[in-house]
Amino acid sequence: MINKTIFRQYDIRGIVNEELTYENSKLIGYYLGLYIKEKVQQTPYIVVGYDVRTHSNMLFEALISGLNLSACKVLHIGLVATGVNYFASYQEFLIDGNKIKPNASIMITGSHNAKKYNGFKITINNEPFFGDELLALYYKILENQTIEIPDNFSCIKTDAKSLYVDYMVNQFSDLKNFKVPFAIDCGNGVANTVLSEILDKLNLNYQALHLIPDGEFPNHHPDPTNEKNLEDLKTLLKDDCNLGFAYDGDADRIAVLTQKYNIKGDMLALLFSKTMKNPVIIGEVTYSQNVFNEMNQTSKTIMDKTGYSNLRLKLKELNADLAAEVSGHIFFNDRYYGFDDAIYATFRVLELLYKGIDLDEELDKLPKVYTSSNIEIEVLEDKKFLIIEKIENKLNEIQRGFPIIKDILKIDGLRINFEYGWALIRASNTNALIMTKYEATSFATAMSYKKAVENLLNEVIDEINSTTN
Repeated sequence: MINKTIFRQYDIRGIVNEELTYENSKLIGYYLGLYIKEKVQQTPYIVVGYDVRTHSNMLFEALISGLNLSACKVLHIGLVATGVNYFASYQEFLIDGNKIKPNASIMITGSHNAKKYNGFKITINNEPFFGDELLALYYKILENQTIEIPDNFSCIKTDAKSLYVDYMVNQFSDLKNFKVPFAIDCGNGVANTVLSEILDKLNLNYQALHLIPDGEFPNHHPDPTNEKNLEDLKTLLKDDCNLGFAYDGDADRIAVLTQKYNIKGDMLALLFSKTMKNPVIIGEVTYSQNVFNEMNQTSKTIMDKTGYSNLRLKLKELNADLAAEVSGHIFFNDRYYGFDDAIYATFRVLELLYKGIDLDEELDKLPKVYTSSNIEIEVLEDKKFLIIEKIENKLNEIQRGFPIIKDILKIDGLRINFEYGWALIRASNTNALIMTKYEATSFATAMSYKKAVENLLNEVIDEINSTTN
């Protein structure tokens, strides 16, 4: 029986050989291929690449067996970063004397998850395939899991990496011979399937760590949102090197470090906005209010839901210039295609320095606030949205001892604005978690908001538990 839990909000992902198996990957390939074929009303050409995980090639063979049975054509681009996979779906390839533009892309990756995980990130007509569409795919597979899908590894080997490298070298030719030193940590993921080649062709001045792709991730786990995974990179940051980059396993998410700052996605959006003329920038509900306030001086900003698929769609819908998630997914529609690509973002950061922007100096100008990290609270999967609903109901009543509320934004959960800061309570779209975050003009004030919200949250959870026991 295929496991519903692998069909997450933004992609298909699970523990390989337990939740995500060879046989159900065949089923996913077959029924996804039928869906794509119906959607595009022709024989689809589908770009398929994979990351470095030890089971990626096995899943590739299973997936394309299903795609082949559904009469799709597979463009096999091999071991690549997710950005290269997305990039390939915008290109034309010469196939049997004809110029072919792909109709869809599938990236086989476990992203930043532990090495036992893997999965599929899917786009159709350059739009993310997620949410209700993923659930519909699950139910379609559930109706008939007995179909026999023979092994069929037929594919058209396609060189997307060379096109990508040439594109980057051309786009950032102004950086050639730029001598400001920096460091990179590829975390043994797939970033270096192209990154050092681009850096070397531009003759840039860099030090590198953990370049060799290795699905065992022998040096540290490739999740740059976890501070402990940045320790190796921090050792390279010194007086003559004040800039470092780290990447997650499939290189669609970036961390940017100086000796002074771990520059999160909202702060990167602010820095990028300084080189754009009257940009439209999409942020998400976990942004610092300081960043929104500062960008509003020269930009039009829009607050949206968190989640990389949401931001990518909103960017296209509004034809905005930039979208960024605090976790490091950066989407450039300005001079690029509008998908999250940490390798491309690397060169846009270097471009800031080339144009004379001092990253530390610009961030020093922001008013000082305390912003917590995301705090995760485990709850039952089927209760997480009910918890948010009941908290909202309680906030509509006067809560004794609760800070005075200015207003509540309901874009994604509840962002509660107080006089000196805000609190966020939202249900995770991918896990059985409630996420909270706090910001205020001082640590003490932020902690007072945290205490008030957590008391209310615990009260609601206790009420729900008492009615279901």
